[in-house]
Amino acid sequence: MIVLGLTGSIGMGKSTTAKMFAEAGVPVHDSDEAVHRLYSGAAAPLVEAAFPGTVVDGVVDRAKLSARVLGDAAALKRLEAIIHPLVRADADAFLAMHRNAGESIAVLDIPLLFETGGRGRVDKVVVVTAPTEIQRQRVLARPGMTEEKLAAILAKQVPDAEKRRLADFVIDTGQGLEAARAAVAAIIAELSGGSGR
Repeated sequence: MIVLGLTGSIGMGKSTTAKMFAEAGVPVHDSDEAVHRLYSGAAAPLVEAAFPGTVVDGVVDRAKLSARVLGDAAALKRLEAIIHPLVRADADAFLAMHRNAGESIAVLDIPLLFETGGRGRVDKVVVVTAPTEIQRQRVLARPGMTEEKLAAILAKQVPDAEKRRLADFVIDTGQGLEAARAAVAAIIAELSGGSGR
């Protein structure tokens, strides 16, 4: 089974592209969705122990947690040390299940694939990109987003040009949905052809 890592900077259209892979029948593991699930499950008692008062009725209160870790590098590191291994274990279980089911391709949607050293966990990398102006419009349209927040997020991410250079495949979502869907189909066809299926 070929493990495809899907990544891209904020506002590049990664979630939409992940849905296109899923619609084409490729199993997709979404790291953000896994975190959401873990926050109401296995991660909750661990987060509460590290950051008392951030769990309400057995579920991590994202706003309270965010207020505790935002701008505090040590606290963020402590949170990542709890969450990253749980998300990785969740992804490993997902891959094992689909490998056993005989799937030829599976996608790991990892927002910070390069930033977290995730390149070694996947066989090929798809980077989702878009022109800077489109990226800015998409991100600034999000509730509560500001120029300052966007700048802070981008400062922590590997630059788009570098991600594209490191990618096996690049999908430009600035060309519209149909072009992105065609790019997804072409990647699936290329990888399926090479997998002996």
